[in-house]
Amino acid sequence: MAPPRLAAADLTALRLLVDTVDTGSVSAAARAARIAQPSASEALHRLERRLGLTLLVRTPQGSRPTPAAQRLVGLARQALTALDAVAAEAAALQAAERQEVRVAASYTIAEYVLPALLPGAGDLTVALSVVNSDEVLTRVRGHEADVGFIEGPLDVTGLRVRRIARDELVVVVAPRHPWARLDEPLPAATLARTPLLLREPESGTRRTYERALAGLGLTPAAPLGVLTSTEALKAAVRAEVGGTVLSRLAVAADVPAGTLVEVPVAGLDLGRDLRAVWLPGRLTPLAASFARATVSPGASDEAPVSSD
Repeated sequence: MAPPRLAAADLTALRLLVDTVDTGSVSAAARAARIAQPSASEALHRLERRLGLTLLVRTPQGSRPTPAAQRLVGLARQALTALDAVAAEAAALQAAERQEVRVAASYTIAEYVLPALLPGAGDLTVALSVVNSDEVLTRVRGHEADVGFIEGPLDVTGLRVRRIARDELVVVVAPRHPWARLDEPLPAATLARTPLLLREPESGTRRTYERALAGLGLTPAAPLGVLTSTEALKAAVRAEVGGTVLSRLAVAADVPAGTLVEVPVAGLDLGRDLRAVWLPGRLTPLAASFARATVSPGASDEAPVSSD
């Protein structure tokens, strides 16, 4: 019998198989591939039929690989890694032809840090995507961005990392809010049990706030509202909807002007690192030039900026 021949569509199914084995869940693999779970299940069934093998044992608790799948997954990883390398090299060649560097940055860094750094990039064309920090990592790992800029506590396993600055979150309220007239710092426990206007859960700002409270054994109250825009949060606070937690960079003009009031919080460390990230060995000469121009000022030496 001739061995089965895999079609282009089977590459998607192989990636789904690898992700399912890694996560134990077809649903999680479908989310990573940005497709519906039924579509992922059908793709995996189709792969099983093409190969003539049962690859997954499906249970209410999740999916686990059969011995046949365990033998195939290693080869599938090699094939997908090679395919990703081809795609990354093609993207790098395209970027080099366009003199373009693809950059993904979190909202805070894109709005309040990068504008001062971009002039150092010279004549390079920067294609900037502004997304939350989780999505920045997804784009860098998926070869959709040459360099990423993130904030807050995130898993950067497998990436080159360089700290570019130190930031701090602050609690801000409207001038007529009761916290604006406190004589002493606000207790962290009071802050935790008060519903606030917050960024989405995937944002670096939200993660930093929640981790800081967790370090004190505190759990934040359910948000009063969730907004994905820093400016929208500030507008809502000025309208006296509630308080929020934002980067000090984001309120650098508002607090001195008196449109927002900073509320000191007792014993709560809201500091965080702002970091640049990229895939090892994936910086094109153009991207390396951009990184040297924008990352080096004031950066720590977690990783050298080179095309390695």
